[in-house]
Amino acid sequence: MTSMTARGTTLHYDDTGSSTGLPVLLIHGHPFNRTLWAPQAEALAAAGHRAITPDLRGYGDSGVEAGTVYLADFADDLVGLLDHLDIDRAVVGGVSMGGQIAMEVQRGHADRVRALVLSDTSAPAETDDGRAFRNRLADRLLAEGMDRYADEVIGKMLADYNVTAMPEVAAHVLRMMRATDPRGAAAALRGRAERPDYRDTLAAVRSPVLIVVGADDFYTPVADAEAIRALVPHAVLTVVDGAGHLPGAEQPGRFNTALLDFLATQVAART
Repeated sequence: MTSMTARGTTLHYDDTGSSTGLPVLLIHGHPFNRTLWAPQAEALAAAGHRAITPDLRGYGDSGVEAGTVYLADFADDLVGLLDHLDIDRAVVGGVSMGGQIAMEVQRGHADRVRALVLSDTSAPAETDDGRAFRNRLADRLLAEGMDRYADEVIGKMLADYNVTAMPEVAAHVLRMMRATDPRGAAAALRGRAERPDYRDTLAAVRSPVLIVVGADDFYTPVADAEAIRALVPHAVLTVVDGAGHLPGAEQPGRFNTALLDFLATQVAART
């Protein structure tokens, strides 16, 4: 684990694989940390690529910022990390909120994006009801902490059948959620509630795009992935059977096969 300072906050990250390999920046969702991507980092490194997996500000080992952190703040942090690592352009991917941050990197810093990987995410702006829900949840997490929330949502973060079928995966996901600082989680929820609409951004993308979704995703179902594919007709869409909202954790072999094939056939072919 290494660290850097981005706009007054210490960010921790892992940088694994070949320093000369294709750089792949993977962004975790809420309320997780960089260890969510451990199976992908290992597979990328084994294939000769370079995997960069940061803890977003407010999550994992990174510094906590209370108040509101917008998706643009996270995106600026990540571009700062690429600058710190002297990486001009990277494959930028994320799951859930991390996917929306990847879209924000594309929106604000398209020249830094070699390709996009969007897992279990959605492009439209938040609805009025969704905005109110996220702000209420932020208040609740600050008041109660993370434990009760983690117990309530584990069967939605993972496909419900995987909670018992994959006890080690469920335990890891619960540990990440429970360890998250409520102040960081709340700040991200408030910022995400104000996110812009990324549909125009996606419609303008000409670089390679991989869309991945768990077949049984509760939060962002296959229809959301298909909506992104409709915006980006050249994108590759992979539906991962036996997975919910976190297919990279629930079915890492299937996820990694899709990712590595995409990098070999869609990205490396353009370099």
